[in-house]
This record gives sequence, structure tokens and C-alpha cells, in this order.
Amino acid sequence: MANEAQRPMRRPRRHDPNRRERLIEVAEELIAERGLEGLSHRAIAERADVSLSSTTYHFKDREALIRATLERAADRFAGYVREWAVEHAGDSREQLAEALADGVMDCLREGRTRAMVEFELYLAALRRPALRDVAARLTRDSVEAMTPHVGPEVAACIPPVMNGLCLQVMSAPEPPSRQQVLAVLGRMLGGAPA
Repeated sequence: MANEAQRPMRRPRRHDPNRRERLIEVAEELIAERGLEGLSHRAIAERADVSLSSTTYHFKDREALIRATLERAADRFAGYVREWAVEHAGDSREQLAEALADGVMDCLREGRTRAMVEFELYLAALRRPALRDVAARLTRDSVEAMTPHVGPEVAACIPPVMNGLCLQVMSAPEPPSRQQVLAVLGRMLGGAPA
């Protein structure tokens, strides 16, 4: 009996049909906090309060986990840009520039975690060719959503400009102001120089 008292308590087995999704959510949190180098099965298991074998059951290795997280980020982004395009369907180019500027500035607030995960995963695709198809969806979905508003040529410019502006806003010692961001976006969309 004394040996039983010394054994650590085992977690009760829980039926959790959403465990895979929950593990991916935890992976996103860890990527936002620590970058990809901080992502491991053990870190996810600890944060999610599940056994290590539970993470390896759902993701055979770290690469499968990274891919699943990137796919979730791409799916979420696709939904976001589709909703955004519908919401701004009747906007003028000036109004589109204002809305895009708000999106860039959101990288300093609520959207920071999401943006950090997307950038980390973009970088992962640079070094892992197997991830490039998923990372390319982020750009493709954005271009498809914006093409009806501004045409294919301008729509193709939006993802790289938005990425660059978001990175500057998030990482520069003195981030650009909303007015500076708006000036760049207004130019890109064909408006008058600010």
C-alpha cells in the first residue's frame, strides 16, 4: 500500500472528440509565444494537460504538427478574407484603403497573435518545401477575395504589401503610424498621394 501512495496520480482518460483541434490551438499559442523552435510534443502535452502519447497519436511527428497548424491558420485566414470581402463589397478604393489600414494596425492589438503564427508558419514553409502549398493558400485566398474589388493586378500586390506593413508595425522600434500605413495603401490602390 505504501508504494501506491508514492505513485503519481494518473490523469483520468477523457473522451475528447475535439482533442486534435485543441492540440492545434495549443500549438498556435506556443508558436506565438516561443516561435517554432519552442514547439514540441512535450510542450503541447504539458500546456493541454494531456499525456504525451495523446499528442503523438494525433501527430506522428513535429512536421505533421506544424503542417496541421499551418493548415488551420490558412483555413481561418481564408474565412476571414472571404467575410472581409463581402463586408466591403460596395466600398470605394479609399474605403478599402481605410479598412486595410485598420487590418494592419490590428497587428498591434487583437490580431497580433494570429499574425505572429501566420508569419512563423510562412517562415517554416521557406525551409520546408512540403509546406509551401499550404502557405501559398494565404496569398491565393487573399488575391481571390480582392480581385473583384480592385482587379487581378492590384489584388496581387495586396498580400506582399500587407505582410510588409504588418511586419513593420509589429517589429519596428518606432512602428509606422496609421496615417503612414494608409498613405502606402492608398498609393497601392491607385489613390492620390497623401
